[in-house]
Amino acid sequence: MTPDAEFATIDAVRDFNRFYTNFLGVLNKAYLDSPYTLTDVRVLFEVGFRGGVAASTLTRELHLDPAYLSRIVKRFREDGLIETKPDPDDARSQVINVTEKGQVQFQEFVRRSRAQISEYFDRLAIGEPERIVEAMRTIQDTLGANRASPPPAIIRPHRHGDIGWIVQSQARFYCSELGWDHRFEALAAEVAGKFLANFNPEMERCWIAERGGLNVGSIMIADGGNGVAKLRLLYVDKTARGLGLGKLLVDECIRFSREVSYTKLSLWTNDILDTARAIYIKAGFKLVAEEKHHMFGPELNGQTWELDL
Repeated sequence: MTPDAEFATIDAVRDFNRFYTNFLGVLNKAYLDSPYTLTDVRVLFEVGFRGGVAASTLTRELHLDPAYLSRIVKRFREDGLIETKPDPDDARSQVINVTEKGQVQFQEFVRRSRAQISEYFDRLAIGEPERIVEAMRTIQDTLGANRASPPPAIIRPHRHGDIGWIVQSQARFYCSELGWDHRFEALAAEVAGKFLANFNPEMERCWIAERGGLNVGSIMIADGGNGVAKLRLLYVDKTARGLGLGKLLVDECIRFSREVSYTKLSLWTNDILDTARAIYIKAGFKLVAEEKHHMFGPELNGQTWELDL
């Protein structure tokens, strides 16, 4: 990622943080029309949901200063919302439970919070709430410190919308990471467009690598005529590299090409793409031609590789 792209990404995250804190009312002293702050309510949520929790656990999991939590607990105790007793596992801590009054207040906060979110979602078009929830899950799964291991990737045939994703993902990667210009995107769009316009499912195929419901890789086989299959647009997203997906996609192309009786598999690449070239070499491809060019801006060395089937 270039410095400008990195700064743009960081600024986008900061903009989202400002938006979301305003959206939730984090900076408001009276959260959910109550006399309590968001942190106060979060503490009551945790105690209410768990049915009792050690103060030391709250300071650790909510990243709260012990003295700050102590002040919140003191206020809740004075308001009759909680009661405390010594923690049998930690003499320096205490176990916090909600009282009957606290349980009523906790349930009221839950109701108000749900109503607040429902009010926002009711304004949205059909399908938009689901998109928002999916985006939230993506953020949690990607950035969560204790996130579970992502599910294994699957290789599947392309579906509607996948070809556009292929062009977009490749253009973003090669133009931002390698400094190629708009002509690469034009070439990728041309290759993908021709594939769709002339698609022959008996002799051609596109595969998508998907992980956790997200596209993370792609490859195509197009009919080059005279018994030659063309391997096109191999791509693996940086979030899924190191998993062997590139090899799996290439192996799928070779298997399919043999199955439908192509005699040769051909591809064009550039010698700076070391990872892809290593996959081709290991699969048995042979370099048959190369030529320097400026098709995408910088000087590159284009190469044609072939595999006899």
